[in-house]
Amino acid sequence: MAQPLVSFTPLAAPLSPVSTEQVFNDLQWKTLLSLADTIIPSVRGPRARKSRSTKVVAQAKIDAAHETLKSSIPSPDAAVLATQYLEENLTSIPEVRQALQRLFTQYVHQEGRNGLSMILTALNTRAGSLLLTGSMIPIQDQPFYVREQVLQGWADSRLPPVRAVYRGLTAMFKKTWVTFSPTLYPTVGVPLVPIHGSPQDGFQYEFLQFPPGQKPEMIETDVIVIGSGCGGSVAAKNLAEAGKRVIVVEKGYSFSTRQFPMKPSEGFNNMFDSGGSVTNDEGSMGVLYGSTWGGGGTINWSASLQTQGYVRREWANRGLPFFTSMEFQNSLDRVCDRMGVSAECTNHNKANRMILEGARKLGYAAKAVPQNTGGTTHYCGHCTLGCHSGGKKGPIESFLVDAANANATFIEGFNVERVLFSKKKAGRVASGVLGTWVSRDAHFGVSGVGAVKRKVIIRARKVIVSCGSLHSPLLLLRSGIKNSNIGRNLYLHPVAISTAVFDEAIRPWEGACLTTVMNEFENIDGQGHGFKLECVSMLPAAILPIFTWRDGLDFKLQVAKLSHSAGFITLIRDRDSGRVYADPNDGRVRIDYSVSAFDRHHMVEALITSAKISYISGAKEIHTSYRDMPPFIRPAEDTGDSPLGINSPALQAWVDDLRRKAPKTSDKVMWASAHQMGSCRMGTSSRYSVVDTEGQVWGTKGLYVVDASIFPSASGVNPMITNMGIADYLSRNIAKTMEMPSARL
Repeated sequence: MAQPLVSFTPLAAPLSPVSTEQVFNDLQWKTLLSLADTIIPSVRGPRARKSRSTKVVAQAKIDAAHETLKSSIPSPDAAVLATQYLEENLTSIPEVRQALQRLFTQYVHQEGRNGLSMILTALNTRAGSLLLTGSMIPIQDQPFYVREQVLQGWADSRLPPVRAVYRGLTAMFKKTWVTFSPTLYPTVGVPLVPIHGSPQDGFQYEFLQFPPGQKPEMIETDVIVIGSGCGGSVAAKNLAEAGKRVIVVEKGYSFSTRQFPMKPSEGFNNMFDSGGSVTNDEGSMGVLYGSTWGGGGTINWSASLQTQGYVRREWANRGLPFFTSMEFQNSLDRVCDRMGVSAECTNHNKANRMILEGARKLGYAAKAVPQNTGGTTHYCGHCTLGCHSGGKKGPIESFLVDAANANATFIEGFNVERVLFSKKKAGRVASGVLGTWVSRDAHFGVSGVGAVKRKVIIRARKVIVSCGSLHSPLLLLRSGIKNSNIGRNLYLHPVAISTAVFDEAIRPWEGACLTTVMNEFENIDGQGHGFKLECVSMLPAAILPIFTWRDGLDFKLQVAKLSHSAGFITLIRDRDSGRVYADPNDGRVRIDYSVSAFDRHHMVEALITSAKISYISGAKEIHTSYRDMPPFIRPAEDTGDSPLGINSPALQAWVDDLRRKAPKTSDKVMWASAHQMGSCRMGTSSRYSVVDTEGQVWGTKGLYVVDASIFPSASGVNPMITNMGIADYLSRNIAKTMEMPSARL
């Protein structure tokens, strides 16, 4: 029998234990770590010439870098810290090897591990080393400058697999350094905890516990909601308030607001799926999505934009008139009202003010982005690692609280393996789920050490799948649903990054990260496709891994400018989609998606627009995540008060160069995605959709999908409110159908 609901506030968020599996042999590890120290090197002058793990540069360049760093570090020990920062290489950090071991054993799929293992082995053979480096000497035995040239050559290789190795290695090493470096945060001046707002106690949730046992535990309910994010939380609230017995299961875990914001090493492992390391198959796009109590609503940036008219009309023209109805508008307004969505109390940080003021100077349309912050000012840029003040009224501060107060039952650490069905006169009817529950450890943490694992069967009249656009289709496939559309029509709102460096201190990690949007070019083709400019979270762990690597010193110096930088995302409403599918070896999420030439064109124009806004705002440098495009460096004689404005010959030359160098392939840009939509899309026929107009999976009864995966196409705006609005409408209808006599099949 299930034990009573247990309430607790875990005192820590420990990392899960590292597997003892030996991913690589000793020689392969030696090779891998030598590459790590090439990406993040110790930088010293000529006296260190004999060290293979040290980047040796001209003493004058070292002295100039040291002086620049020393003058910008807000510490009485600035000189010492600048030296430590420059001399720190990746493998000098004690936690690094363990972190890499965790990355490979837990988050990299078998195909990727096998591929990297093959490359590392080849680098230690004469033929392989000659092919990959141009020398028969193993790469770890070659001088530092040769290793650096080899990596730079891989970045520009004509062979896509070689470019993929470059992208994968640089991405994992940059992320590992940013996460664990002891010198980075004090050098840049970023506080580990927010200086604005105060920690508050959030709602104390209770979770069902199960005793150890060999046989599956059996429980019954009216409705099971799989996933606690933006779609599932709204559905749970409405159905519980309608008097239904509701169980919400979440594969992630709940954490107290007192634990927020987490350290990067804890936050990404505990609140993001696969530790935030998911990429598309070509390795060009980092795909971030939540895996914690409250889902993406716990780690998003509060942007609460409603679905725009041209998108609603597009969806209505696909046979879905609901999207232009007042019913939909009422649902959008209802979820906004519950979270206190407003733009009136926003205190914009400097980067967001640049978008508004820069757009004004250029005659572009721009506006404030409403925030789900209860109608109060929420000046905190750390919420991507959890909101410590509770000011962000996402699912854990709103809809899940309402569901709890309406007697919903919650289970954390529950991974649903498949949906169960029974055959009745009405056809194939969903009757529950089978899954595995993993308790917390003996100290209420999530290390897994000593945790109870138990198979659990939950019988239910209605099954609502709210696992998100990457996991919902995989659950349907595991459950035996036959529909060729499952997993297809995946939209990701691909984002390229632009960062501008200023003379003045920006401290971009302060203040809400996304409070404005420039939407002048959101409908370039007249069919609803184009781009928006928004600000990006400038916490080091969120932004720095996307910075372009050209060489180790250049990367460190670029990172050190963070306090004087503003970051912008070029949010593309993608016309062309991809697909999500299960890895054939272990079933984990795989993403087949390349940004099309059509959508890349919009990215180029978006980077140009962000450069114009940055320039008119006084930027002295402009960098992008498109590696083939050198940064714009403002001429020394241009003091910023030129009457030419963006007609500056230097800027126009850079713009022309960017258009000439527009990427010919998707993998030449380091993309990011925080919005996944459409992989179980809604429609009027099973020939081109997965669910019907009520969210019910074609060919079944009682099985629904209620999350962003049912979007007919990309929303074009941050999808939280659209997702919640659809969930509000669908779940209210589900509650009504459960009252009908025909509901008891």
